[in-house]
Amino acid sequence: MTVETGSTRGQAILRKLPIVVIAVVAMLGAFTLREYLSFDALRDNREALLDFRDRNCLLTVLVFMGLYTLIVTFSLPGATISTLTGGFLFGVFPGAVFNIVSATIGATLLFLAARRGLGDRLGAKLEGSEGMVKRIKDGIDENQWSMLFLIRLIPAVPFFVANLVPAFVQVPTWRYVVTTFFGIMPAAVVFTSVGAGLGEVFERGETPDLGILFEPHILFPILGLCALAALPMVLKAIRGRKGI
Repeated sequence: MTVETGSTRGQAILRKLPIVVIAVVAMLGAFTLREYLSFDALRDNREALLDFRDRNCLLTVLVFMGLYTLIVTFSLPGATISTLTGGFLFGVFPGAVFNIVSATIGATLLFLAARRGLGDRLGAKLEGSEGMVKRIKDGIDENQWSMLFLIRLIPAVPFFVANLVPAFVQVPTWRYVVTTFFGIMPAAVVFTSVGAGLGEVFERGETPDLGILFEPHILFPILGLCALAALPMVLKAIRGRKGI
């Protein structure tokens, strides 16, 4: 029987502390920040935001990226509004760049916190398990690139789910960062372009059409990318059946 010392317990608490803090802040933010990180808040403060940007361009970029990173790291409500704001303040370019970089940094921080607090231990348990659980983990391990791109590209997969699941199956950090950065690009560019046109939307007193992601001319290319990402898994399965 392993005796857990005070030092060991202290180290375990420190490992779990970041993900515990993130979970607590996420729960609090879900109830307290929703009205502040909303389309209405952006509409009501648009002139002040534009004025601040014009007078403090670099500071606006740094503050925006910092806030966006925190929103993603703590899984706070408002990630979509943040993407729209990036387009509204900075245009499609460089707004899309700021959005993608911020989201990638925030997702990576959440990934690292989850893996440090729970991922390594959970991954070790999955690796030592048997039966269906082990087969599922092995399937992910054998197709990491494809799976990571797919969960980023498929619009139905919640962003925070795509951030956390890889941490629990011991995905290498560099692979997670690469697939996150490129995997979120299509949706990020679409929503940034919607944000870039918010000025006209505000003038008409309307709300942006976030369903544009599911318009055929947008959805079909994304589904094509999904099929391309899944192709290695399909080919591997075919070769396995043929014994190649």
